[in-house]
Amino acid sequence: MDRSSKNRLTERQLELFPGATLFERIARAVCHAGCLPRKELYEAWEVARRVRRRFRGGRVVDLACGHGLLAHILLLLDDSSPEALAVDCRIPESAARLAGALSAQWPRLAGRVRFVQSPLEDVPLQANDLVVSAHACGPLTDLVLGRAAEAGAPLAVLPCCHDLERCDTGGLLGWLEGPLAVDVVRAAKLSAGGYQVVTQKIPGDITPKNRLLMAWRP
Repeated sequence: MDRSSKNRLTERQLELFPGATLFERIARAVCHAGCLPRKELYEAWEVARRVRRRFRGGRVVDLACGHGLLAHILLLLDDSSPEALAVDCRIPESAARLAGALSAQWPRLAGRVRFVQSPLEDVPLQANDLVVSAHACGPLTDLVLGRAAEAGAPLAVLPCCHDLERCDTGGLLGWLEGPLAVDVVRAAKLSAGGYQVVTQKIPGDITPKNRLLMAWRP
């Protein structure tokens, strides 16, 4: 199976996920919704698993959320989080369809994921929030990091689409390729700001933009 496929999962792909694991049950709900690429399912799952091994509880705030799948999975993996905000400047109309398919499978999700269509700058954050973002493009990742750091909140980001003209490369382009230099600078700034930093990767066969940056204030 090509886990990096950008083709939408639909009910025609249900047979690919016949088992009883949590991932397969989520995958079948995504197939019923019929609005997400296969790649996004695997990205959200791999990020959520690693985040929940590190962080428990807290209100989940999924910035640049797209369809909000990451927020839903984080609640499924840790029911001690009371709710999630899924924030984007434009929420896809089909996000409600995905939320409905997941709530039909897990009724405890109903009403606990709130979509907010708003600039990311306008959403109040708190120190006990868990701020996450999967593939916020270019400088949007820096905005997410800055907002989380202002609140002192734990965070996890999977950066993508590094804009070398607008993102800080820290003068490292003589040693490191551009996107890696940007992410190294991001990690260093968080560390200098009092954060404990952990760097991981999700599987590269899902996306080559697979560097996961997690951080928290001890």
